[in-house]
Amino acid sequence: MQVIYVNVTLDAQVQQFIEYLEIEKNASPYTIKFYKRDIDDFSVFLKKENITSFAAVDATVVRVYLTELYKRELKRRTVARILSCLRALYIFLEREHWIEYNPFIHIPLPKQDQRIPAFFYEKELQELFSVSDTNTIKGQRNQALLELLYATGIRAGECQQLTLNQIDFSLGVLNVIGKGKKERYIPFGEYANRALKTYVYEGRQQKVKENTNRVFLNMNGRPLTIRGIYFILDDMIKHTSLTTDIYPHKLRHTFATHLLNEGADLRSVQELLGHENLSSTQIYTHVTKDRLRNVYLNSHPRAKRN
Repeated sequence: MQVIYVNVTLDAQVQQFIEYLEIEKNASPYTIKFYKRDIDDFSVFLKKENITSFAAVDATVVRVYLTELYKRELKRRTVARILSCLRALYIFLEREHWIEYNPFIHIPLPKQDQRIPAFFYEKELQELFSVSDTNTIKGQRNQALLELLYATGIRAGECQQLTLNQIDFSLGVLNVIGKGKKERYIPFGEYANRALKTYVYEGRQQKVKENTNRVFLNMNGRPLTIRGIYFILDDMIKHTSLTTDIYPHKLRHTFATHLLNEGADLRSVQELLGHENLSSTQIYTHVTKDRLRNVYLNSHPRAKRN
């Protein structure tokens, strides 16, 4: 491969990479935010090492940078994310003929700890579903938000961006715009349907103050932010006896766990979650303690008396 040696600064190369992510890869703002942060950190390291170009980085420099990352006591997941980002950057630089060799291509990602995702048991959810006063606007919104997150497993960003025309009440289906602007259809059940209808046609109508078709609004009638979603869920759990924490992704974990524990196949759950790779869905193939106990009692010859 012939490298094109042109007077392109590090900042200009990074900017073109970010534009590539936005335009060609349809990367989410969340992804771009972390890529920028990781590349900025790497650029600071290069300046400290008196390295003035990405092309001058070799495997030795990468190992020194990795050592620095581990000295900061970063989690393996964070280090893996940084390496994935820089590997993608160098693949782009190689494609544009700005470098001759990708020093990250053979650097293995740190092995991840295989932890069971945090989720709610059904009894815990029942308590959560009973805390909102659905005779109030706030209660109607909060109940609709909780029911929808659990019923569909959508991400916080997908929920925050949800518009009225993405909901089909007659079919009980959401048209969700996910990562990379990919669309998927997700059915939702009667509880979520009823809670959403109550909020959309009653509470929301009384609060909307500007021309917006976003589904979830704050108490000033403006579109709810992602931070607002976290705040609402956190406030709801404070009104229960539960000692655990709550966040949108935990409800997403719960959605997937409950589906698989009730016999849903992995491919269908992958489609509902909007995962590009099946490996991302496989973390939910753990079973709950209750289901494990039931399987044992019903299957082991000497588990119970006849």
